[in-house]
Amino acid sequence: MDAKIVRGMLLGLAAADALGVPVEFEFREDLRNNPVKNMRSGGSWGQEAGTWSDDTSMTIAAMESISRLKKIDYRDVMENFLKWYERDAFTATDECFDIGNTTRAAIVRFSRKILPPTKCGSTEINSNGNGSLMRILPATLYLYAKGNGKLNADALEIIHEFSALTHGHIISKMSCGIYSLIAAQLLNGKNISEAFSSGMADAKIFYGTDETFKKFSRLCDENFAALPEDKISSSGYVLDSLEAALWCLLNTDNYKLLALKAVNLGGDTDTVGAIAGGLAGIYYGAEAIPTEWLATLKRRDYLEKIAEDFATVL
Repeated sequence: MDAKIVRGMLLGLAAADALGVPVEFEFREDLRNNPVKNMRSGGSWGQEAGTWSDDTSMTIAAMESISRLKKIDYRDVMENFLKWYERDAFTATDECFDIGNTTRAAIVRFSRKILPPTKCGSTEINSNGNGSLMRILPATLYLYAKGNGKLNADALEIIHEFSALTHGHIISKMSCGIYSLIAAQLLNGKNISEAFSSGMADAKIFYGTDETFKKFSRLCDENFAALPEDKISSSGYVLDSLEAALWCLLNTDNYKLLALKAVNLGGDTDTVGAIAGGLAGIYYGAEAIPTEWLATLKRRDYLEKIAEDFATVL
């Protein structure tokens, strides 16, 4: 896989994450009056402009593990997550300042060495935050490369297990699978509309007989992209985040507009931004990210090195 694709994915994810950090939890109505236009400081977490959060930290923690071992090792990935949580590794400012409750609980379970890594994620219905979806792309890209440009049933099962490290409910697993199938179509060179349609067609093949797949019915509707903004929720619920990210991707034609649209939806701004930004980075490339955003992005050289190392195993 071309290293430019990996670089685009990671910088696209991190830049949109950082764009959303200062306004996380803000209401959409408030952002309409004072929309995000560029990187900001302060706000929800009191961080400097360009500071990325858990979305990017967990993504690069996974990338580092896969790069070093040249394979997916669930235990090693979880060890990296533990280093992030307990020792502030893989962070923008040597501070783990944002972590979801379900993710924290899974990492604590792992630290107690009672359960195997893929059993640490909660399987409760109310534990379907977006904490596995935001960090799934390293597994997606690795499996796509090893599968010679496609994701089969075995690859999707690994994606499900990768989700289950922190989020083990079928809705979270399926969200990661659907997102990955769409990402694979972008990697195949299809445009955004075609990638979405083809990815959802693949999702119907893999998941169509599962009762849970009915929860994704809006994504199967050919008029999904035409939904008005007020029908799109940008909460931390994984299905809301998936829909919001894909809706933004379908309703913009460049990286900057995509990232701003995602963040200005309000709610879980950094994660919706990261989920959308990772796909947009694959499609548009790092060169499409505003130069002033990249100049402000914390530890950009570190992110570039992570991407470079990861590309060598694909």
